[in-house]
Amino acid sequence: MRSEEDAERAIELYADTVRRICMVHLKNYPDTEDIFQTVFLKYVLHSEPFESEAHKKAWIIRVTINACKDLLKSFFRTKTVPLDQVGEIPRRDPGGGNDIFEAVLSLPSKYKDVVYLYYYEEYSAVEIGRILGKKVNTVYTLLARARTLLKERLEGGTQIE
Repeated sequence: MRSEEDAERAIELYADTVRRICMVHLKNYPDTEDIFQTVFLKYVLHSEPFESEAHKKAWIIRVTINACKDLLKSFFRTKTVPLDQVGEIPRRDPGGGNDIFEAVLSLPSKYKDVVYLYYYEEYSAVEIGRILGKKVNTVYTLLARARTLLKERLEGGTQIE
């Protein structure tokens, strides 16, 4: 088990990263906070030492992504009716000032992870491959496909599926 100082330092360093990854996947604040707590509890209970600060960050990112995926696959998530099927809810920002972020959020999960790590966390394709357990060429392919989908979405107004 890790010390309180070590846990506080990790939270200071990686809180924003964990919350951003959660918001990209879950798109709501309460679930983000649940996963946030889960990730840092796992961190405190993880007794093996990390090779470096980069290894620690990669571990936290991997645990965060896995926790988000687990939540999305959970019984509650799969057995409820989405709000878009209940009825239309007015948007908070009718001006559409956040088109790029909405387009990224509308990407399939396999693209969202790669785009987030590449553009927001500034990882290289090699590092992303290590974090996600994918080959480097696969990461480049996913990035290229994600860029194509984003370009179509932003220029043509077509829906990403």
